Amino acid sequence: MIILGSLLILCVLLLIGVSVPLAFGGVLVFIGVFGGHDVTGFMPTGHWKMNSIVLLAIPLFILAGAIMERGRIAAPLVSVAELLVGRIHGGLSAAAVFASGIFGSISGSAAATLTCIGSIMMPHLKAANYPRGPAAALIVAACPLGLLIPPSSSQILYAWVAQQSVLKCFLSTVVPGLILITLLCIVNYVLMRKADLKLLERPASYPQEFVRRGGRAFPALLMPIIILGGIYGGIMTPTEAAGVAVIYAIPVGLFIYRGLTPQNIWPTLRYAGTTIGVVMLMVFVVVIVSRFLVFEDIPGMAKDLIFSISDNPIVILLMVNLVMILIGMLMDDISGLLLSAPLLLPIVQSVGMDPVHFAAVLGVNLGMANITPPTAPLLYLGAKVTDTPVSEMLKPTFIMIVFAWLPTLLITTFVPDVALWLPNFVFG
Repeated sequence: MIILGSLLILCVLLLIGVSVPLAFGGVLVFIGVFGGHDVTGFMPTGHWKMNSIVLLAIPLFILAGAIMERGRIAAPLVSVAELLVGRIHGGLSAAAVFASGIFGSISGSAAATLTCIGSIMMPHLKAANYPRGPAAALIVAACPLGLLIPPSSSQILYAWVAQQSVLKCFLSTVVPGLILITLLCIVNYVLMRKADLKLLERPASYPQEFVRRGGRAFPALLMPIIILGGIYGGIMTPTEAAGVAVIYAIPVGLFIYRGLTPQNIWPTLRYAGTTIGVVMLMVFVVVIVSRFLVFEDIPGMAKDLIFSISDNPIVILLMVNLVMILIGMLMDDISGLLLSAPLLLPIVQSVGMDPVHFAAVLGVNLGMANITPPTAPLLYLGAKVTDTPVSEMLKPTFIMIVFAWLPTLLITTFVPDVALWLPNFVFG
């Protein structure tokens, strides 16, 4: 009854708009008052779990992403993508998908990717006669690529919770991310095939223009190369790479793209600090709740419940995916990951799924859930960024979920090599 009451309170608080850390805090109060547990006894567990050098990479990547967002790094990336595919029917909106993938690998944040790419691309799409609803929906559907293309804060958290290699978890989502990019572009082409679009004209000196725009975008593209090259080359740990990303982002934003100025450095740091505070408080509270769930053997009870329904591995994995989608629809990717990973990992391991494989499944699941109504935090943020009513975005969003996100999820779940081939290739 305490568990059911806790879940009910959590769902009610989240649905009425209470922030995630306070919602989980309310669950802790309920457990302490009605469950006969001394919540203070779980506090040292939260402190001990938070005392991790790996976890330090998350606030550093958040800071680097905030600096890059303010530093106008997305504009040259969009310019290159437009040059490559802007003359193709529907190519301008496909450029938003490619730009989201590239910027996502820099910021590691779906919200930052949506804010930057959406604010830059939407005026271009409107000027080219792209339908407002499908264009905005595509930008929203592509922004969770920041959770899949490494480095990703979500994968760092999963590796920390599941005690897996951060590098392997990074690599597990690369192929699913590429599959998703391909399917989104195909769905976009089908949606735009009858639209009367204005195509971009080919520049008179295409090679020279490509070199010019590519040179302009090179400092931005160099950042993920430095980070990932340093990590996989054994030169830096993920935490050290996050620190290097911050150090690299400041001069690039100040002196190359000049979006970062002495006047807006402090607001940028304040924004990043606020975000970091919320995220780390959320991690602390959710870790304590997760510890309580483990203490009460809720993962074991969930495992027994699922196996009482069916012992078919396919059915079990489908049920696990459904649970993850429901969790992701109610909360953001970080809290959803912290809650679902310790709860569901024992279940998928019991049917033979590798924990690194589960990292990719979890990443795709939470990315899709964040754009799935009724809650869909990224969908509502996208409506604000693109100045598009949610009602116009719902139908194309569902189309992209059904024909791009769901196939990616099913392929990632039931074809293990999609997630494991690259980690096995790199690490042997």
